[in-house]
Amino acid sequence: MESLPELVGTVHIILGPYRGNPIALYMRQDESICQISPRIYPWNRTVGIGDSPNRAAADFEKRWKEAGLADEMYTGPHWEGGIKPEKPKPPPKPAAPKPATENSATEKPVASSPPTTPPKVDDPSTEKTPAS
Repeated sequence: MESLPELVGTVHIILGPYRGNPIALYMRQDESICQISPRIYPWNRTVGIGDSPNRAAADFEKRWKEAGLADEMYTGPHWEGGIKPEKPKPPPKPAAPKPATENSATEKPVASSPPTTPPKVDDPSTEKTPAS
């Protein structure tokens, strides 16, 4: 049995100095799929699909941004209720290459650096002489 559409948010389209009326976003949830879309032409072509309302909301946002509207024409969907679009996790960073720990046959040993303190010089004026 199909579920009835449920209001889950709105989108505002801004054309020049005028802010249009809000466009309602409805969710239809079937057995394991959620679909979020507006019900007004020509915006009804954008449909977010996911296995949960939050994933469907994130998919709708991604598709809405790809629909050809400039960033200044809208502020994004305004979600009602408790829907928070669930963004996919970023891919893990590639592992850094491990430095070689063994010396290869072609490598030469590195000489140590010279000392940074000056050598000690004997000063005859500071030496103690035996008392006569």
